[in-house]
Amino acid sequence: MTALKGPTLSVVPNPKTDTSSSPQVLQPSGWPMPKGYANGMAADGRLVVTGGVIGWDTEGRLAPDFVGQVRQTLSNIADIIAEGGAKPQHLVRLTWYVVDIEEYLASLKELGRVYREIFGAHYPAMALVQVVRLVEKEARVEIEATAVVPR
Repeated sequence: MTALKGPTLSVVPNPKTDTSSSPQVLQPSGWPMPKGYANGMAADGRLVVTGGVIGWDTEGRLAPDFVGQVRQTLSNIADIIAEGGAKPQHLVRLTWYVVDIEEYLASLKELGRVYREIFGAHYPAMALVQVVRLVEKEARVEIEATAVVPR
């Protein structure tokens, strides 16, 4: 039987964090480096997960614009994972659901700034999915998060 040849896997250390207690980025050798996300993550510890989080404030109000909703959604995620003892650098996965992918693409620079304000320069594995609508009709974005708190 012939062994299949494929890319080898590299673990990319994050020099800004202690790699012994932080998730590690998985980057197959020869692959281009992704911008704003990771291809994969490896972590050891206790899982902290959120449900689908939308950008409402403590009064249940949504911002009228997409970027405002993303800002509040990411802030809400930070608050939720903090309840489980996690910090943004413990995030290993974010799944974004948006109702208009063109709106998302048109907002990338602003979204990058908002993301870094709340989560810093830590980019976990991410997926983006366009959906017909979200349960809350006025919501433009919903995000699920997974973090791993080191042992």
